[in-house]
Order: sequence, then C-alpha cells, then structure tokens
Amino acid sequence: MTRPAVPARELGDLLRSRRERLQPADVGLPPGVRRRTRGLRREEVAQLAAISSTYYTVLEQGRDVRPSRQVLDALATALRLDSTERTHIHELIHGAPPAAGRAAAESLPPAVLALVDRLDPSPAYVTGRRWDVLASNRAARALWTDWPARPVRDRNMLWWTFADPEAREILVDWPAEASALLGRFRTAAARHPGDPGFAELLERLHAVSPEVRDWWPRHTVTPLSSGSKRLRHPVLGELELQHLVLQLADDPEQKLVTFTAAEADQDRITALLG
Repeated sequence: MTRPAVPARELGDLLRSRRERLQPADVGLPPGVRRRTRGLRREEVAQLAAISSTYYTVLEQGRDVRPSRQVLDALATALRLDSTERTHIHELIHGAPPAAGRAAAESLPPAVLALVDRLDPSPAYVTGRRWDVLASNRAARALWTDWPARPVRDRNMLWWTFADPEAREILVDWPAEASALLGRFRTAAARHPGDPGFAELLERLHAVSPEVRDWWPRHTVTPLSSGSKRLRHPVLGELELQHLVLQLADDPEQKLVTFTAAEADQDRITALLG
C-alpha cells in the first residue's frame, strides 16, 4: 500500500496533537457526558472549522489531499494555532506562507479563556480585530446569542448586530449601538489596510444591511469606550449593564468586555443560568 505523502502525514499528526490538547471549554463547547476521547472529538473540530467530519478525518489520517488555504485558516482558528503554527501548515501543504495581506488567524491564550469562564455569572466576551467573538461565557451567551452554535464566519459582533433580526430586539438602543460599532470597525479597518478580511466582512454587511449602505459613506469613526448598555431579554425583561473594555497586553486588537449589573438584576441573571 502506498504511504501518504510526508507533508500530509505531518499535517495529520499536527492536527491530532492540537486536537488532543484542547478541552471543550477551551473553545466554548459543553463538556458532554461519557467523554472517552482525549481532548476534542474529530466532529467537534470539524464543526468549529465548518467542514465535514469525513473530510477532517481524512486530513487527520494523513491522506494525500491538499486542503485549500481557506480550510487551513479555518482549522488554525478552530484548533487555536498560533501564528507560527498557522504559517507552518500553509508551508507544509502549499509550499509558502499565507499571503502577506491576510493577517494571521486569531487565537486566545488558555489563561484568557479561563478568565472569561470564571467571570460567570457576570457576562464577558472577547472580540478580535474585526470583532469576531473569540470567547464568551454562559452569561454573555444567554443575554446576546449562542456564539459557538453559529457558523464560524457568522461569529462576529457586526454581523450579528446588522444581519440578525434578534439583535434589534435585544439591543434596546439598537441604532446608537449599531452606528457606534460600525464607527469602531472603520477605525480598526484603517489600521489594517492590507487585510482582505475587513473588505470581505464589509461587503457582506453591505449586501444585507441598508443601514450599513447608508452610514458607511458618512466616514464616522468611533473610539473604544466603556459605558452602559441596555439589553432586552425574553425572560428577564430589560436590563441595564455597565461595561468595561480592556485591551489584552499580548494583542491590543483583542478586547475583553466585561459587564456588571445592579444587584437585583445580577441575581436574576444568576438564577437564569441555574
């Protein structure tokens, strides 16, 4: 029997080793029951990367296939690969690093993921350079949306705000919130003129949102800021939360957003989580 090509075998070995070192909580998945697999299951990685379980299994088995750069980027994000590891898998399969114009896939240190979880029942989440939601705790998912359950490319605060009708119900001050978020996105986009991810997201937003088509030409820029936010929950009703935005020292483009509520409202959030 012909053995797989060396690059394919190396990619398979790397994928398996990185899968086995992650726990479901590291990527926002529930632990489940009767868990015999060390680390994540193959189907969980496939779900996170938005590819089929069969295709992921083929890759991990080291068969001689050539995944696209898009698939490699999705796997790098799903498995929390750092920039060096991401470059390595591109070089293994395509003989060259990813294009210089596209910034490396974002990941979070395990300590930050653990901190977000520990902040429960106070809502908290982390967003990346394009406002992709990189981590969220149970309270944040209960009050906003279940980020890990959404398709990978839709785990983005702008996409949820402008493209998902539920955002207009949840965000009491939707027009002001949405306009400010778009202004922050424009400010961030100016710092990454060569990153096509910004252009791709903006194109998607233009296609679905008349507000984006109307507001973007105004060239409004908005700085990061802390403040208050009003949310509407189907069970808890209207809540007013104070939020604090903290930029991570290792990557200032990643923002940890934490929320606090009045004692009575915090007690209700705690009871909702059970």
